[in-house]
Amino acid sequence: MPSIYELKPRFQQLLRPLATFLYRAGITANGVTVAALLAALAYGAWLFLAPTSRWALGLLPTFLFMRMALNAIDGMLAREFGQQSKLGAVLNEGSDVVADAALYAPFALLPGVHAGLVLLVVFLAGLSEFIGVLGQVVGGGRRYDGPCGKSDRAFAFGTMALLLSLGLPVQPYLNYVFGSLALLLILTVWNRARQALRVSSLTA
Repeated sequence: MPSIYELKPRFQQLLRPLATFLYRAGITANGVTVAALLAALAYGAWLFLAPTSRWALGLLPTFLFMRMALNAIDGMLAREFGQQSKLGAVLNEGSDVVADAALYAPFALLPGVHAGLVLLVVFLAGLSEFIGVLGQVVGGGRRYDGPCGKSDRAFAFGTMALLLSLGLPVQPYLNYVFGSLALLLILTVWNRARQALRVSSLTA
């Protein structure tokens, strides 16, 4: 199913000069991964302490975009500059789940929002990434199938944060958004599991 993730090759092409510069400066893929995680934890703490702050919410879309850029850069450094490692794989997958939880869980603190729905979305997001990685175990490759992959979730949360920061009356509709995200994530988990099994059966 369609996903913003499909735009990743073009995004990487734009970032390739920066990745080359970082490599020449001695920056490693793992260093970028850890830096992105620490930044996400710090931003998540800001949101947790000030969930209704217009500054914290308004800057979130920009931060999420920068985080996606760093995620793309660490992948390019690993693949294209011979920095792939088992430690890097663990850091990359694990940090994504932790960072998502840190950045999105604070939305549960917004007035009028059903905290259980937000936490369900956070749980399902982590489960979808787990199933995506599990595809490698069963021989179906790392799965990034949509419709609610990492980039799609970032777009949804970034849009909500921006609208809230502008003072627009979207608060009454947020629970519907989170409910829809939960349903899309369930579909994503299903798609990733199904595609992993289908590909593994073809290569068996």
